[in-house]
Amino acid sequence: MRIQAARNEVAPLIWNSRQLARVPTVGLHRLIQPGARVVVIAPHPGDEVHCCGGLLQMLAALEHPLLLISITDGSALYPGSTLWPSSRLSVVCPQESAEALRRLGLELHRLKWIRGGFRHGALEQQEQPLSQFLRRYLRPDDVVLTTWREDGIADHDSVGRAAAQACAASGATLLEIPVHTWFRPLRDEGLIPWHRARKIRLDTWGIARKLHAAHAYHSHLQGDPKLGLPPALVPALLERARQPFELVFI
Repeated sequence: MRIQAARNEVAPLIWNSRQLARVPTVGLHRLIQPGARVVVIAPHPGDEVHCCGGLLQMLAALEHPLLLISITDGSALYPGSTLWPSSRLSVVCPQESAEALRRLGLELHRLKWIRGGFRHGALEQQEQPLSQFLRRYLRPDDVVLTTWREDGIADHDSVGRAAAQACAASGATLLEIPVHTWFRPLRDEGLIPWHRARKIRLDTWGIARKLHAAHAYHSHLQGDPKLGLPPALVPALLERARQPFELVFI
């Protein structure tokens, strides 16, 4: 099964599905045991916010040990752009991630952060080395948060599959998070594993912080008008960040 990304879909979308309202809500402690280390695997800079920016705030407040693994540096965000060449993005995007984490209230000196250095936009060709790379950092009692393996963005899907393999090998618990999935046509709602879905509620302050963190990615908000390249951070993602919950597949 494969869901293709659709940035310009018109309503109704999966996000409008009645199934979403039926997804049960659970407390964070039901998914992540007190004191457990949480490993967030972000395919690109910014995915850590869109996946679980609200959860990161909650986990930090509860003083869970946190490990962030940034698989790529976001350098292929705007192919062919002279405004945003890969050499600039490879420096700017990690800086924007650091600022986004600060806006979420995370203390960087208490966060372990690993940069994978894998090629942005080519993770399908690097899936096995990626899985082996992740395996080196995972422990049996870890809880891993990453993009769903059927999210519809090739890099997201590859990271989801590689993480699943690494978790199976290490014994870590995997929680997958749909990001771009919600912006597919409503007719595709049958592809969603609703039985695995759970909501974690966010309060008003958590939502505001998540939105503030998303806006730390100035490179994602600008695009390259000269080449007709739209901003990478599409309005639908910002709108989703306003929702009073985050959703995971268990």
